[in-house]
Amino acid sequence: MTATSKKPQLLHLVLGGELEDLHGTEFRDLSKVEMVGLYPDYETAKVAWKAKAQSTVDNAHMRYFIVHLHRLMDPDHPH
Repeated sequence: MTATSKKPQLLHLVLGGELEDLHGTEFRDLSKVEMVGLYPDYETAKVAWKAKAQSTVDNAHMRYFIVHLHRLMDPDHPH
């Protein structure tokens, strides 16, 4: 990558909380869902997701997710 080229911004959101069911994705209490952060690419989001997921390993109902916002914002984009 040259100094003039710029990596495309592909927004990702990391969020999580306690789930109702271990096999589902419905949160137990939406008011307690944690917005970990917004990240410019998947790699950065994955680092944040992994840190939060590992910090809650003792609670089986706690789950964190990476949401590919760039896909929702521009569904026709090839990334």
